[in-house]
Amino acid sequence: MLVFGHIGITLGAAALLANALPSSRFSNTTTNETIKSLSRSSPVPPTPPTLSNPQSHRVSWFTSLGTRLDIRLLLIGSLLPDIIDKPVGLLLFRETLSNGRTFCHTLLFLILITISGLYQYRSRGRTHLLAVSFGILAHLILDQIWRTPRTLFWPVYGLTFDRMDVSDWIPNILHALLTDPATYLPELVGAIILLWFAVTLMLRRQALHFLKSGRVQ
Repeated sequence: MLVFGHIGITLGAAALLANALPSSRFSNTTTNETIKSLSRSSPVPPTPPTLSNPQSHRVSWFTSLGTRLDIRLLLIGSLLPDIIDKPVGLLLFRETLSNGRTFCHTLLFLILITISGLYQYRSRGRTHLLAVSFGILAHLILDQIWRTPRTLFWPVYGLTFDRMDVSDWIPNILHALLTDPATYLPELVGAIILLWFAVTLMLRRQALHFLKSGRVQ
């Protein structure tokens, strides 16, 4: 799976999960942070949604997710394993590793980020690293990393990773995009979700607000 598949499907899955879960202190904390930030930037305090407030009836599908975490960090997390491992394994240490799925595609990396995120949330009430952690988890699932247990459970099976033929990996990716449904269909689905998200931001005039805060209201 490539860029649009990872980002878009992760965003869609996170939004679906956020809408399925009941409201909690997890979402109330981030909502309060958003209200405070809006209060500092505007002389008029924001009006809380009520039954008489029309804004309460114009809630986007991404609102629940946007009040729980910084969506920008979620999207970064969804690509983070590739952002780190691809340059390291295919460019910097191509002769040594010869694999684009190494250290950051491991269960150990996910556990370390998740533990750090839980500590940050319990001590400071912030969900930054938890958003990254969810993105990494989704990345590993979409990559079906369990098919390569030597990578997933590294270093249980040794300190080295499986070597691959990466001499033509870019041409192979381009060819798969044109011929392999397992490659181009997830990219298409992810692109549609990202387009839906972008249109939502534009229609609600929140594109700039999202870029600054990572939130959606």
